[in-house]
Amino acid sequence: MSLTLAQIAEAIDGHLIGDSDYLIEGVGTLATATQQQISFLANSKYKKFLKDTHAGAVIVASGMGEELNTNVIEAKDPYVAYAKAATLLYPESLAQSTIHASAWIDPAATVADNVSIGPHVSIGKGAVIKSGVHIGAGSVIEQDVYIGEDSRIKSNVTLCRQIQIGQRVIIHPGVVIGADGFGIANDNGVWIKVPQVGRVVIGDDVEIGANTTIDRGAIEDTVIHHGVKLDNQIQIGHNVSIGEHTVIAGCVGIAGSTQIGKHCAIGGGTGIGGHLEIADGVQLTGMTMVTKSITEAGVFSSGIPVEPTKQWHKNVVRYRQMDKLFERVKLLEKQFKD
Repeated sequence: MSLTLAQIAEAIDGHLIGDSDYLIEGVGTLATATQQQISFLANSKYKKFLKDTHAGAVIVASGMGEELNTNVIEAKDPYVAYAKAATLLYPESLAQSTIHASAWIDPAATVADNVSIGPHVSIGKGAVIKSGVHIGAGSVIEQDVYIGEDSRIKSNVTLCRQIQIGQRVIIHPGVVIGADGFGIANDNGVWIKVPQVGRVVIGDDVEIGANTTIDRGAIEDTVIHHGVKLDNQIQIGHNVSIGEHTVIAGCVGIAGSTQIGKHCAIGGGTGIGGHLEIADGVQLTGMTMVTKSITEAGVFSSGIPVEPTKQWHKNVVRYRQMDKLFERVKLLEKQFKD
């Protein structure tokens, strides 16, 4: 798609400095963009590329436009502005409202007229598929699932029984929502299954990355609130609640019955224990291990950053000596007081 800079600037609420009729056909990085592409500067480490960029236009922060010799769109937040511009230039191509001949739909399911259902999709008894929904090839929609308007279920997704999906939700390939949580009880040395009878409830405008799994509640529901964004390969245990507009990066594991607040940001590889509470506005850096509740907003970290192996071995040895060192310090303190 081609758009003029005037059209782009208006759509992203930016201030254009340059040729309003200049045509843009795509996006590129500052280092590689062509004259038909638009780029952006949101991180100061890439400012060195500004001088030599061949981009036809660059999105920058307010007040920076006069420094450049190309077309410029100034914006309050260049990265957000770039996201909006890229969405305009690369509109998602959705399938037409058709139902493939190989799809199986239970007669007791309710499917709106203007939906798209791909090959080998299975839709169970009592399911409700609202208008504008697109379901990709090979997806399984079990009984009594509800999918709200304009949601996109991509290929090979499994929505287990009674799952509730809101409006404008995007679910990427391989996602499984509503499988049984890890509920087991020890009966004289033998593990027996605890029935998982809750649901999963997904709010509006949620995005769920590829191969992420969200367990159904044990008794009450697992709830993912409005606007949550989940990366790939995340495991969310039963009865977890994730507050509005929280974002979670890949390979995070969240154990059962933990409550995560609104507007949190959780870095990749983080592990969060069960039955904890995470306050609104908490940021967890990558690979953090959370074993107790966090009651105030802020940035939290754990773990040891990478270092040369030789130094790491020395630190491990010292760590193992900490108890002896502590006892020696206590003894010296006692002797000093005496």
